[in-house]
Amino acid sequence: MNETLKTIAARYSCRAYTGEPVAKAHIEAIAKAGLQAPSAMNKQPWHIVAVTDKALVDELNEEALACLKKLEDKAMFERIQERGGKVFYNAPAMFLILKKTDGGSYTTNDCGIVQQNMALAATSLGLGNVIVGMAGIPFAQSEKAAELKAQFKWPEGYEFGMGLLVGHAVKDISPHEVDESKLTVI
Repeated sequence: MNETLKTIAARYSCRAYTGEPVAKAHIEAIAKAGLQAPSAMNKQPWHIVAVTDKALVDELNEEALACLKKLEDKAMFERIQERGGKVFYNAPAMFLILKKTDGGSYTTNDCGIVQQNMALAATSLGLGNVIVGMAGIPFAQSEKAAELKAQFKWPEGYEFGMGLLVGHAVKDISPHEVDESKLTVI
């Protein structure tokens, strides 16, 4: 099996980080892997915000928790509480993948390709990672959304697409079992 297929097979959703900072060279390599993603008509309708200030990630974590706590349906808040009360699992780094508001019908797909490139790059560097859609909650639901966007240097004309948490895993776990019944070959 080649190295790319090994990396794909090894990737899992990491939900426990040591909090140890990620090397700048690794952050740059992961971001570059995202920027190298293909896009429909090469429009590249994304912007990546790399957040390496753990205090800022922790602040966003608290704001996300506050937003979840206010929801009428408490199921998500309770699930996070059962998992240790951390939406972002003590990750020291976060990537926000923003998408152009007027980027066209393929924008979400294009941002998904960016995110997958980045997740696989992180795995190939020996870093735990998890795709985190809940990173968008504070930017949409918080009373401090405008302030948060300014803190995160959010460019005009973009909205939240996807998030990726990256860090050193507390422990490696096995990836999910492949369900080959999900495949049809004709």
